[in-house]
Amino acid sequence: MSEKKLMKGNEALAEGALRAGCRFFAGYPITPQNEVPEYMSWRLPQVGGAFVQSESEVAAINMIYGAAATGKRTMTSSSSPGISLKQEGISYCAGADLPFLIANVMRGGPGLGNIAGAQGDYWQSTRGGGHGDYRLFVMAPNGANEMGNFPHKCYEVAFKYRIPALMLADGIIGQMMEPVEFTNAEIDIKTLKEPDWALGVNNGRAKRIVKSYDLREGCLEKMVLERVKRYRQIEENEVLYEERMIEDAELAIVAYGTSARVSMAAVKMAREKGLKVGLFRPITLWPYPKKRLVELSGKIKKFLTVEMSLGQMVEDVRLSLNGRSEVYLHSKPGGSVITAEEVLATIEGVMKKGAKEYAAIK
Repeated sequence: MSEKKLMKGNEALAEGALRAGCRFFAGYPITPQNEVPEYMSWRLPQVGGAFVQSESEVAAINMIYGAAATGKRTMTSSSSPGISLKQEGISYCAGADLPFLIANVMRGGPGLGNIAGAQGDYWQSTRGGGHGDYRLFVMAPNGANEMGNFPHKCYEVAFKYRIPALMLADGIIGQMMEPVEFTNAEIDIKTLKEPDWALGVNNGRAKRIVKSYDLREGCLEKMVLERVKRYRQIEENEVLYEERMIEDAELAIVAYGTSARVSMAAVKMAREKGLKVGLFRPITLWPYPKKRLVELSGKIKKFLTVEMSLGQMVEDVRLSLNGRSEVYLHSKPGGSVITAEEVLATIEGVMKKGAKEYAAIK
């Protein structure tokens, strides 16, 4: 068993990416993710990698395009407005089928917003925030330990299916300090084979081209449909979630990130009052674990979505259940932290009253 180390979430993310084989990082400072590029600036040279603080977020994502095209494990990170600036480049990378890791440590919004942790970027992350038909593989850590260990899975999926992977964390998780145990074996980059699509020294092999478009009649449609086949495989093989106290639950809370941590505290408080409540935590936000939600709806008829936003993931819960169960929402936007007591009050209202007003924003 590896040794546990007290680390900040952002630093665990950076170290986890390095241990998973990342050797190039390009990014630009923005709170609350600044510890990621700061950590990378001194650690990457130690492992033979390269760090670039770019002149802007736009420059950073285009540097990633070039570096990822060589088949190396690359990474960029930012926070909400910075990710918005990267969206055109992310779309280009997705169109070129380039695997790399993006980290978004969310802050309050819209616009410049504030620097507090929030969850208002769910739609942007899970719907493909840039133009065109594409997807990202999206994982949502709920603490520093998962921040450190999820990069391994992100790179694994990204290179297997040639898709950009995104880790979506809120600012609270990025800034919190917790014991971190890196459970995956550190990648020896010398053992990583060069992908058969990667650019590099020719050495007499056939010419390779990495591009996100093809202007010949019908070719773009073919490229997009080929990509969709891989998306279907990801939906079939890579869905991840966690269930807590769900076996006898009459109400299931659905939450991710900090909201899931707060919700788990509310679940324990509800259980002490004799209320049968459980927690369902999506770990992959795309692909969303909709099949499991449908299975749970066979015995659970009330679902409460808890979010640090006006309510975005709740749409995926409603779409998944499609009327099989009642869906309620407890939300708090603008970088405000939800408390377990607030969630408990909503639980009691939904379970004891079943009042329809709890479907509205609280």
